[in-house]
Amino acid sequence: MNITKEQIDDLNAVVKVAITKDDYQEKVDTILKDYRKQANIPGFRKGQVPMGLIKKQYGKAVLVDEVNKLLQDNLNKYLTEEKLDVLGNPLPKQQDGFDWDNDEFAFEFELGLAPDFKVNVKTKKAITQYKIVADKKMVDEQVERIQKQYGKLISKAEVGKTDEVSGVFKNEAEEIDNKTTVELDKIKSKKAIDALVGKKVGDVVTIKTKGLFKEDYLLPSALGIAKEKAEKLNTEVSFAIEEINERESAELNQELFDKLFGEGNIKSEKELKARIKEDSEKQFEQQADQKLLNDITEKLIDETKFNLPTEFLKKWIQVSGENPLSEDEASEEYEKSEKGLRYQLIEGRIINENNLQVQFDELKEFAKGFIKSQMAQYGHLNPTEEELENVATRVMGNQEEVKRMSEQLMSQKLLDLYKEKANLKVKEVTYDNFIKEAYK
Repeated sequence: MNITKEQIDDLNAVVKVAITKDDYQEKVDTILKDYRKQANIPGFRKGQVPMGLIKKQYGKAVLVDEVNKLLQDNLNKYLTEEKLDVLGNPLPKQQDGFDWDNDEFAFEFELGLAPDFKVNVKTKKAITQYKIVADKKMVDEQVERIQKQYGKLISKAEVGKTDEVSGVFKNEAEEIDNKTTVELDKIKSKKAIDALVGKKVGDVVTIKTKGLFKEDYLLPSALGIAKEKAEKLNTEVSFAIEEINERESAELNQELFDKLFGEGNIKSEKELKARIKEDSEKQFEQQADQKLLNDITEKLIDETKFNLPTEFLKKWIQVSGENPLSEDEASEEYEKSEKGLRYQLIEGRIINENNLQVQFDELKEFAKGFIKSQMAQYGHLNPTEEELENVATRVMGNQEEVKRMSEQLMSQKLLDLYKEKANLKVKEVTYDNFIKEAYK
């Protein structure tokens, strides 16, 4: 077997593979002999079928199969040994007059080669790194929410402006029939508030859905419908009142502090507010980091210039899917995926040049941290090392989970690298201002 490469240009090459009879005949003969031992053909005893008949029936199929295996194995080996950085997969070239009845075969494959380029993490223009702070207003609102959440429910005879009302929303035409609890201070519609205030258990009121709540996300869950449907909904629903309660806020005392953060960890309202501020800003940091990662990604794609083997990639996209695409469909698909491919190449170069790797031990520790934060969301604030170890071991046995966490950990490593080396300017903002600026 002989494999040679013809360089077309910096991004395209053709690999030629010549296969002779000596490369495949011994393997083909061995397989045909095995076929002969097992063949059941009328008129012949098992194992006594003439080899000429076996070759006539199975010879061509075995030959094609073995040559293709030989071709694939040696082509992959060649690409690895020659350290060719290919995009997509080698594409076989159409050959006129190819004949499987010949003893020698010649195959040609088109290659799309990855471009050679340099990445400068320190971009020309500084990128904003947001530091989101929890201001006094936000902390006070969170304290108020906690007091409400852990407060007492006091049954009421009629609805007041700050009460909670449980009941059933109905609209037969829209297939709405949902039991829920509504907090009046979250209702935006003055007409809806006026319709509810003063009503008693057993009363039924009619309410318009459009603009009902201060926050749009509350409508789908209140009506028991999909978010997409709620966004377009503009109708009237009936609301049958089943229960009316006033929520008396919990006192800010040691009993509440212990319930929230464990015994003795918080001892005053001042410490509570400091803890809420700290926890909130940790959560905000994740959002700010994701924004930073997205912005750096966009900037690197914009500033790192290189060419791609465009025509090869379009051809590869055309034939590589489950169903072949037309030229126009392949071109359209390439346009959609080009940006992602560029960043894959850029990210791969950054990872290699900075020797960023994900080791098993650090991945397991990363998993433990993730598990601990998940447990905290369900009130399990202080899991033992043994608990974390057991759950992490189970998680690490799931290949999909390992892949997902490996990607997350690598993103964290890239983020740490960018924070160290990128051209950044830090800007402190409140959460509301972050939303306005970051997603305007």
